[in-house]
Amino acid sequence: MISPLHIDQARAHSLGSLPRRAAQRFPGKVAIVDGNVELTYDDFADMVDRTAGAMSESGLVQGDRLALFSRNCWQFAIVAFAAARAGVILVPINFMLRPSEIAFIVDFSSARAFIAQDELVPTAVQALSQSAGSVTERYAIRSSSDAVPRGWEDLQTWIDRDADAPDVNIGDDDPIRMMFTSGTESKPKGALLSSRALMWQYVSCAIDGGMSGDDVELHSLPLYHCAQLDSFLGTDIYLGATNIIVPAPEPVTLLRTIEARGVTKLFAPPTVWISLLRAPGFDEYDLSSLRKGYYGASAMPVEILKEIQARLPDVRLWNLYGQTEMSPTATILTPEYQLSHPGAAGRPVLNVETRIHDLDDLPVGSGEVGEVVHRSPQTMLGYFNDEGKTAEAFRGGWFHSGDLGYFDDDGMLHIVDRKKDMIKSGGENVASREVEEAIYLLEGVSEVAVFGVTHPTWVEAVVAVVVPKPGSPLTETDVIQHTRTLLAGYKTPKQVVIAQDLPKNPSGKILKRSLRETYGFDFSET
Repeated sequence: MISPLHIDQARAHSLGSLPRRAAQRFPGKVAIVDGNVELTYDDFADMVDRTAGAMSESGLVQGDRLALFSRNCWQFAIVAFAAARAGVILVPINFMLRPSEIAFIVDFSSARAFIAQDELVPTAVQALSQSAGSVTERYAIRSSSDAVPRGWEDLQTWIDRDADAPDVNIGDDDPIRMMFTSGTESKPKGALLSSRALMWQYVSCAIDGGMSGDDVELHSLPLYHCAQLDSFLGTDIYLGATNIIVPAPEPVTLLRTIEARGVTKLFAPPTVWISLLRAPGFDEYDLSSLRKGYYGASAMPVEILKEIQARLPDVRLWNLYGQTEMSPTATILTPEYQLSHPGAAGRPVLNVETRIHDLDDLPVGSGEVGEVVHRSPQTMLGYFNDEGKTAEAFRGGWFHSGDLGYFDDDGMLHIVDRKKDMIKSGGENVASREVEEAIYLLEGVSEVAVFGVTHPTWVEAVVAVVVPKPGSPLTETDVIQHTRTLLAGYKTPKQVVIAQDLPKNPSGKILKRSLRETYGFDFSET
């Protein structure tokens, strides 16, 4: 008699299978490097299986939620794949969140287990004291020789345990990840991702992102974020590439690591690429191994793009656009179009279909601005415990991104702005990115962020916060006069602030919400 279970097992191909399959192909190849720790694919697969077995022996079952609160480290990669191996839903948590925000995520997800890096345990303790008490297992990732915090177990006991991986049948569309999105609402949403969604996304990244098993990638952006974790680390494990993990995108650390480890591939948002170019002694490092550069989170300013190509002429660049709900990459601008279509998000990747819809959810023609919508197996399963927002996001059988954009005549997607970042000034729409691009053309500008604030006459006024290059005598007047020569009057900033830096999250994205709070000018008095 034919057993459907046996057929399902023979056909299984889930995220948790990847380390084992990579080890069979590349057993002695270096998979993970983190400081003095170096793991081959054999080592990595064994640790993943043992940790998955330990999760099961600790009482975690398929569908349980496990919160992971940690900076970048090799243990993060072990836990991420071990959870998928056991069918446990991983809930990565931003290590910059406050205890009350962490408590919300723990309670909303009903996490049964909590893993925290030892230096973050005090914050975790505060968060768990404010939660409803669903967490029964607490484990600490030891990043120092200090003793394990009281009340916490050493995660290494899971990794070292002589335990077999549990025999669970994980379906293509079983949830294995809950990624919390920042969104525009007061509370984040939990996007549920499956093996099917993530692995189709890996294929898209590998094909359209020019990725291969020969890559040596430097991972510096936070692994709790879907871009570094899934567009890059997950794809690299799938392909059998070598992964160098560092705690944060500190410019000198990145430059030293590229030189010392022969790094061939680097992902960073434009803000981090800018910080590398401005790092003291940049030109003194041997960066000749670097061949592939990737950016995302926001468009690369054209002047910065030209500077990268001038100072790193052997580096080919890709622009990745997407969002958590797309696992996350939806479109890619490939190297040959970087200068001919600067600022574009590129074409839909292999496994994504993308259109532009108007307010009535009807497709629009080339050059017309509307909402970017997608169809793809990469799309999330839905928002956890939120049928209303899930229905709204998937209305009409398309996933609605919340981004405004258009396709040009060459089929390239251009993102005009997030809906929330579109400035409505005097009845006219102002795309903050257009103003930023204009300001970047001014000599002496290092970074800029443009946003809207309430205005009694114009509804919203355009405000720009500008960071000058070191030694530049740039003034507010210089910026305003410069933009007046390039932009219509309603697009020019009503106020310019010269600042030393811009607030960013650990992923390098500029925090415009913080800028609005800091520079919320009272124009009624002007």
